[in-house]
Amino acid sequence: MGLFDDKTVLVTGGTGSFGKAFIQTLLSTTRVKRLIILSRDEYKQFEMAQMYPDEDRLRFFIGNVRDKERLYRAFSGVDYIVHAAALKQVPAAEYNPFEAVKTNIHGAQNVIDAAIDAGVKKVIALSTDKASSPINLYGATKLVSDKLFVDGNAYAGSSETTFSVVRYGNVVGSRGSVIPFFKRIAHTGELPITDKNMTRFWLTLDKSVEMVIHAFELMAGGEVFVPKIPSMKVIDLARAISSTAKIKIVGIRPGEKVHEELISINDARRTIDIGEYYVIQPEVEWWSSNERIQGNPVTEGFRYGSDNNTQWLSVDDLREMIEDV
Repeated sequence: MGLFDDKTVLVTGGTGSFGKAFIQTLLSTTRVKRLIILSRDEYKQFEMAQMYPDEDRLRFFIGNVRDKERLYRAFSGVDYIVHAAALKQVPAAEYNPFEAVKTNIHGAQNVIDAAIDAGVKKVIALSTDKASSPINLYGATKLVSDKLFVDGNAYAGSSETTFSVVRYGNVVGSRGSVIPFFKRIAHTGELPITDKNMTRFWLTLDKSVEMVIHAFELMAGGEVFVPKIPSMKVIDLARAISSTAKIKIVGIRPGEKVHEELISINDARRTIDIGEYYVIQPEVEWWSSNERIQGNPVTEGFRYGSDNNTQWLSVDDLREMIEDV
């Protein structure tokens, strides 16, 4: 991974599940010059720092993506940025809509402005399956964020800063995952499921980190990278956690889908298959065809949903994946 050698990399929201895994990977497998964690919580930064007591390449900055002035200072001398900071809990976003907009949309704009002005070379923004055909506020704010980062390449003008997006589904063991909740209440003999038919995309933290690194290597600017990942049935996840617990159907929560989606039918006409990933290409005049990643167009009417996936995890697969979560 020579791309990161002697480079300064900053991660917004870096004390989260992805940030921890990404930092560990870069520290252990690259000759990165400096790694900067920008986040709001000083205690989480303190805890993370204890994991690397002798690591002189690691820096911790207190800051919020809502604070553009802080970003200007933090981004000085930075080569690459991973934008992982977000308010991502669906119910919390529904109840605190203005806060979600301030962080997920205004924060994205601040990252784009500060990155361009600071001369950052590459920025990858993390997205979610909920940004495709969104029905809740969180998904809607992330769709806006995705479009801001794609169009940020035009906004950059003569600057060499490029922006791309990585979009994926639920991450095994991430903060807020249903797994710890199910494990905590499994002893009651009953696990609540919102809908017996519910499906979700599923991937490991290692896979999400691998994809972001690959996107940095491939990006020309403006792409939305989507991994080919398996789906699982939520009811199978419950059975993987407890084969004896009774399944209680409690009904869909506000803003929740039965099935998630990574690529909509409307996005499919701009989507190519590059093997391990799909790439949604921008459809704008500023994007030169000479820079485009080469791949095969997906079939007409293509839609990448968790319900029509060709890869599925069994109960045994899920049991093995969540063993250490």
